[in-house]
Amino acid sequence: MHPTVQFIDLLAAAALLLWGLRLIRTGVIRAFGATLRLWISRGTRNRLLAALWGMLATLGLQSSTATAVITGSFAARGIVPAPMAQAVMLGANLGTALVAAILSVDLHWVASLCILAGVATFSVAQATRGRGIGRAVLGLGIMLLALRLMAEVTAPLQDSATVALVIAGLGEAPLIAAILAAGLAVASSSSLAVVLLVMILATAGVVGPEPALALVAGANVGGAVTPWLAVSAEGPAARRITLGNLAVRMVGAAAVLLLAEPLADLLATAIADPGLQVIVAHLGFSAVLLLVFLPLAGLLCRLMERMLPEPAESGRGAEYLDESLLDTPGMALAVAARETLRVGDIIGTMLERSRQALLQNDEVAALEVARLEPDVDLLTEAIKLYITRLSRAELDEADVARANEITSFAINLEHMGDIIENGIAEAALKKIRKRLAFSSEGAAELAEVHDRTIANLRLAQAVFLGRDADLARQLVESKVEIRRLEALSAERHLGRLRAGRPEAMETSTIHLDLLRDLKRLNAHVTSAAHPILTEIGALRESRMRKQVPPRRLGQPQGTKA
Repeated sequence: MHPTVQFIDLLAAAALLLWGLRLIRTGVIRAFGATLRLWISRGTRNRLLAALWGMLATLGLQSSTATAVITGSFAARGIVPAPMAQAVMLGANLGTALVAAILSVDLHWVASLCILAGVATFSVAQATRGRGIGRAVLGLGIMLLALRLMAEVTAPLQDSATVALVIAGLGEAPLIAAILAAGLAVASSSSLAVVLLVMILATAGVVGPEPALALVAGANVGGAVTPWLAVSAEGPAARRITLGNLAVRMVGAAAVLLLAEPLADLLATAIADPGLQVIVAHLGFSAVLLLVFLPLAGLLCRLMERMLPEPAESGRGAEYLDESLLDTPGMALAVAARETLRVGDIIGTMLERSRQALLQNDEVAALEVARLEPDVDLLTEAIKLYITRLSRAELDEADVARANEITSFAINLEHMGDIIENGIAEAALKKIRKRLAFSSEGAAELAEVHDRTIANLRLAQAVFLGRDADLARQLVESKVEIRRLEALSAERHLGRLRAGRPEAMETSTIHLDLLRDLKRLNAHVTSAAHPILTEIGALRESRMRKQVPPRRLGQPQGTKA
């Protein structure tokens, strides 16, 4: 076989291995993702249990990176304490090694069986869980098939003089071998794939014991880099967890490189099969790190806190949620309301930028919407957690009601952010990139509904802050007006379609989808009025649009509220 063809076959088999890993990961997440998250969040009462759940989650996901991202996200939200999160990571590392050991067993017939069963399950199943299971089983079959192909491709390499020269060079420079393996693990987003490749090369006699140890150590370090990069936007708490995991693996890799010769001799004496030596080395690497660093998880967390302290001031973080006020419910609720108004200001900016993108074909404005939306999610999460911690204190009935109002309004604002990003901004980008244009009448109608939505958001913020019943009624009535405008615009748009207007025909789906999204936004905006109108018994009347609203205390009969 020509060397170039052989190299292409090797790359193709490696790509198939990575694709199988991806199928397993996505299949398990779609079938059992919520369950796995629940296990991880609840299974952190002690370090041993946390490590066990980390290992089990990785066995299911076939990826310590996926476990690391979930754990880092929980740590960032305060759901899992930092020492327990580090324990989960140590268990996840061992889980990856166990997966490699399982996949190293030569059961070539299982590959065909898994592919057949996976395709059949995926094709027959209707529910998401069933299709996810089918996807995962298919991925396992593809991985086993890829391993068999890699073994066949690499078998002739043991007779290659060039390969022997390269491997001999790696044996003389174990640090270079480790860096090479780390780079491959980062590039492929999988240390497991690199370890399995090293196992196959060792079985074929291409890689000796010492270079194999260096490659395994480097693959473990590279496998910790990917999750560290993946949680870079989650905040310091998540980055500390993944940085701690990276530091632990680097310490282990340094120890392996220093002791490579005696460790290789020990493995060669105890185990004859070179491929099995690689798997045992991988298992031993993770097991020793688990035993050494599990008792030191607290110390490791404190060290990471020194290396990555909380930023003194963050433009993306909460500005008003003062922890020292939690013992004073009235003041704490006031600052939580102020932070919620700040979220409303960001939503207002997103609405204005989406309008600009939509009507002025400004792609930069649409991209700014996508940049702002994570800030909404971050602040809403902070507000909810702040209110949750406050609820542990002694609150009277009025404080409980206000806390619920703040949480409800913050959640509605978060939903608005999702609609603006995934609906309006996406529609604007689609319109810009396809070089589409609204009719002049359609653009004017959308602009009017958009402007009314922005005005209603400002009104909702005033209602939320001042709790004025008159403004609350006005806000609810504005929802009726939005419905009227939406129905009128849809009717006129259909009229333009019947008249054969080309602009209307090209943008019909976008126009109608935008009207629907703007209507949904106003439904979320109106929610700010509901607690106030419910409190005075006027919500039902407002919804029924009665001409005579209930008389307020001290209001002369016959005057308009």
